[in-house]
Amino acid sequence: MTQQTENKLASLVVDGQDESYHSDSLLKLTMRRILRQRSAVIGGSILLFLILVAIFAPAIAPFDPNFVLIGHEDIKRRSDPCIHLLGCDETQPQHILGTDGNVRDVFSRVVFGTRVSLMVGFTTVGFAIVIGTLLGALGGFLGGWVDNAIMRVMDVLLAFPSLLLAIAIVAVLGHGLQNALLAIAIVSIPIYARVVRASVLSVKEQEYVAASLALGGTKMHILFRRILPNAVPPLIVQGTLGIATAILDAAALSFLGLGAQPPTAEWGTMLGTERNQIFTAPHLVFFPGLAIMITVLAFNLLGDGLRDAIDPRLKN
Repeated sequence: MTQQTENKLASLVVDGQDESYHSDSLLKLTMRRILRQRSAVIGGSILLFLILVAIFAPAIAPFDPNFVLIGHEDIKRRSDPCIHLLGCDETQPQHILGTDGNVRDVFSRVVFGTRVSLMVGFTTVGFAIVIGTLLGALGGFLGGWVDNAIMRVMDVLLAFPSLLLAIAIVAVLGHGLQNALLAIAIVSIPIYARVVRASVLSVKEQEYVAASLALGGTKMHILFRRILPNAVPPLIVQGTLGIATAILDAAALSFLGLGAQPPTAEWGTMLGTERNQIFTAPHLVFFPGLAIMITVLAFNLLGDGLRDAIDPRLKN
């Protein structure tokens, strides 16, 4: 190989690594593009608020979420919300979202439920992204029978409705929040595997990848240092949207009694426990449902904004 050819190949490799040399500029440019997206700003602001609520839940909640008020306050089961500043009789105990059927403070349970829901979203999607990225990257890069085997398994998982498959997995593993998290993660893996595989198939045909291979780079080095970094942007967008789906699935499993078990303060469990009180004590269903809606909306807005900001084919 001539010196001129080696220099050309080296320049191609460098071209494929431009972001490593201009990471600061690229990060600033990306942040500016994101901040220009109103949906991303609104969704990120709501998400930041929810994260702060989850972190400071013990300071925000006036009671322990599982604390039963019988014997400590003269209050009835499923009492209506009472806020003294809004005209509620000051002789009554103040519970801004009322109490549930076990005489526990609903506001405290909703606040602590933020921790559970965010933990569910980030944990399940994080696990699914790691496994899905490895499977999709190996299948797209190696091709052949490896790609066929991996993708056919993914096709089988995608053939079932995700929630029904999660219910089946929990039924086999047993009830509980941990098994529900594992079930949701498993049904989410094919989505991320396909996203990564598509990115790998596109990027591995680029000239700088061929140049790295010609200069003696190993396949694993090229895969993890040259190709996978290009799969990160679509993976971030899909992961953000996937967290919203994971939170909804976890709430659905808990509503059915397959996820978080009482007395855990989880929004789906709260809905399932008090679902028959929708007409007699609607606040017990409304506030947990509102919390789920706001959380899912935040992730959806953030995901849409990130997609518009990161995808160069879309105008900003």
